[in-house]
Amino acid sequence: MIAHLHGEPVLVGDKWVVIDVGGIGYQVQVTQPALLLLAHTKEKVRLFTYMAVREDAITLYGFMHRSELEMFKILIGVSGIGPQTAMNLLSQIGLEEFAMAILNEDEKALTRISGVGAKSAKRLILELRDKMKKVSETMLTGDTSQGGPGVHDAVSALISLGFVEKESWDAVKASASILKSPTVQDLIKTALAQLKER
Repeated sequence: MIAHLHGEPVLVGDKWVVIDVGGIGYQVQVTQPALLLLAHTKEKVRLFTYMAVREDAITLYGFMHRSELEMFKILIGVSGIGPQTAMNLLSQIGLEEFAMAILNEDEKALTRISGVGAKSAKRLILELRDKMKKVSETMLTGDTSQGGPGVHDAVSALISLGFVEKESWDAVKASASILKSPTVQDLIKTALAQLKER
């Protein structure tokens, strides 16, 4: 399994980039935002990767941030969502916006993504909402003081979305310290924005 690549982007296609690592070029499928960034980069970059092995192909999917890779893994775990649909989804919607659409059961926000119909949107909400069932039940009643139930719920939501526990705690505690009387949703939204920057 190739976990990450550290090298120079040498060739860019419509949905992929070739990363030169020690004289070997790895073709990696990337999201559109990453593609735009890599097309104008001549320095070495680090891509967190997922290697998909099928009978007829071995494909590398690359991400600028570990949180995007974790979200990709969660998405392909949803029945009916393959790697290409997951990449398409991550190309068109930010992690924060996607997470809020799931938490708010906002089918319209999801169906605005090309390739995601009403059926896929319902399946995404159903399968990912179930992972955060406990959080959803306490969204409005959670106490958001440092270390209170609200903070625990926000951390649980982020872990359910695939983020590392320590990073989730750090981001939520930082969010709790800068927000005035936040709801659990406020904590999740602010923490997601911080995690995306890492």
